[in-house]
Amino acid sequence: MRIHICADMEGTCGVYSWMQVTPPETPWSPPIKESEYDRCRLRMTHEVSAAARGALSAGATEILVNDFHGGNRNIFIDELDERCRLVSGGAGPMNFLQGMTPETKGLFYTGFHSKAGTVSSALAHTWSTNLNDLRIAGESTGEFGLIAYCAGALGVPVLLVTGDQTACDQTEAFLKRPVVKAVVKEGISQTGAISMHPKRAQRLIEENAAQAMKLIGNVEPAVLPENARVELDYDHQSRAEAAERQGGAERIGERTVAFTAADGIDLLHKFVNTMRASAIPLSP
Repeated sequence: MRIHICADMEGTCGVYSWMQVTPPETPWSPPIKESEYDRCRLRMTHEVSAAARGALSAGATEILVNDFHGGNRNIFIDELDERCRLVSGGAGPMNFLQGMTPETKGLFYTGFHSKAGTVSSALAHTWSTNLNDLRIAGESTGEFGLIAYCAGALGVPVLLVTGDQTACDQTEAFLKRPVVKAVVKEGISQTGAISMHPKRAQRLIEENAAQAMKLIGNVEPAVLPENARVELDYDHQSRAEAAERQGGAERIGERTVAFTAADGIDLLHKFVNTMRASAIPLSP
């Protein structure tokens, strides 16, 4: 019984600053402290391992972990539960779903954060701080909604979400049905949070991951409406222009582009291509 873990970092217990989650080689980065980054990526690794242990204790036989955070090279593989396999490095053609198949029984989100524009939620954003809003079929959503629709195209439901309170609540509201939540912190601002102790967070995640396995066969995957309209609002008109010219999106506003997705896999490819096209420097 295979479980896919999509592992992000901003929702990890104790994380509240971009300094803690930015790889040191990032060219456009804010101030970096490599020791802080390494400490938080180790904590991220431990939370992923906790989710894996919980799933394995409740019947999972295979765990595939996708390092979804910036650069896709954050998890310490030698500190990861040895029963896991890890997808890392340059994103493959399926990006955050690389390795997922229709035989995968469920999807776990670890270290997830709230969508762009969320108040009182640490490091809230959607994919990039360049994106002000993502709307799919008319509904504003975050990475949790995007990935759920993409996984839904393979028939895989979201079973667990770990992260801050708002991120967990937004995921449940998007899915419109039960999902097991492991809340490891509460946001108090864009760069502030109240966190439980990391060891307690890991125990909570392990326990809740085991509970999440009970949802298999009892919840449905998120299915993207046919030919859904997808709209992206950027922080600058130059990004919308680049998304139109290089990414093939339709320009529908000064800072807004749109495209139509036939299904969840089409959504994945078009969204990633549009975001890559829009990731341009705003000055020489």
